Amino acid sequence: MTTTVAYADIAGLAGTDLGFSEWLDVTQDRVNVFADATDDHQWIHVDPERAVDGPFGAPIAHGFLTLSLAVKFWSELFDAEGVTTKVNYGLDKVRFVSPVKVGSRVRMSAVIAEVAEVTGGYQLAVDQTIEIEGGGKPAVVARGIYRFYA
Repeated sequence: MTTTVAYADIAGLAGTDLGFSEWLDVTQDRVNVFADATDDHQWIHVDPERAVDGPFGAPIAHGFLTLSLAVKFWSELFDAEGVTTKVNYGLDKVRFVSPVKVGSRVRMSAVIAEVAEVTGGYQLAVDQTIEIEGGGKPAVVARGIYRFYA
């Protein structure tokens, strides 16, 4: 569910738990398209027959593919009204904790850790965890940095 706030209310959001995004299926087709986009065709990602005998027992999504899903998940979790510009400003301390096997489902939880005023707007530091359905450890943990300008 999306938390939607007015621009004027952003300053008070530190500590807000945004909950979870919807689950997303990680398909071989998605992995292959990402491989084509990034020219990363390593067999552990794109060769399902060979990957069965590899270290993970199945093909896995690229770590950066899983991380890139944070953009989709973030837009499911948060929106601000009354802004002119929304900027994905970057990431801090990204870790790829567990591989995501093709056929898995992933989702993201997010907590707004910090809010800072910047020239013309606000910057949010958001603790993001992408988890694997039924997994013991998360796939990715990162702090996303987002800016909103009025």
